[in-house]
Amino acid sequence: MILPIYGYGEPVLRKMGAEISKDYPNLKETIANMFETMYHAHGVGLAAPQVGLAIRLFVIDTEPFADSDDVSKEEAAELKGFKKTFINAKILKEEGDVWGFNEGCLSIPDVREDVFRHEKITIEYFDEEFNKKTEEFDGLIARVIQHEYDHIEGILFTDHLSTLKKKLVGKKLMNIMEGKARPDYKMKFANKKGR
Repeated sequence: MILPIYGYGEPVLRKMGAEISKDYPNLKETIANMFETMYHAHGVGLAAPQVGLAIRLFVIDTEPFADSDDVSKEEAAELKGFKKTFINAKILKEEGDVWGFNEGCLSIPDVREDVFRHEKITIEYFDEEFNKKTEEFDGLIARVIQHEYDHIEGILFTDHLSTLKKKLVGKKLMNIMEGKARPDYKMKFANKKGR
């Protein structure tokens, strides 16, 4: 089932996600709905707060990045096969150079800005079968994970922007809150009933 994506200004996007257990109600269905919603909106990641759930859950499928001219053949192969569910994730380490990449967010349509993040992370999480894992990721995969991880911490990519950049996108953010954004997917807006 395709769920509405909560837009900038919705309070749930600022909540710290709560940890869940393997008997969280309808967990498998929630994960399936999140993947379906993400694909419908042409995203590469989606966090539970973006569909109104203040829990520590996000899903990722980086395949769309595999077709980019900016990635090597090796990285393209890695991106093509990377589809994962992260439950109760905890980033243990961020290391390596900080590099910029033009990010966007399904909750903040029509806003894209360069965000600087570490190139490598170590993360501990549970997969959808509740197997505990500790893994290292780098490059675009690490970046997508960091972006989605921010969501379960109540952080949006616009929080990483300079004061000047925040001012420049301020009007667009206000328009999203007022429901004036018109993406090609269903959204729930802070100051307007969903469409």
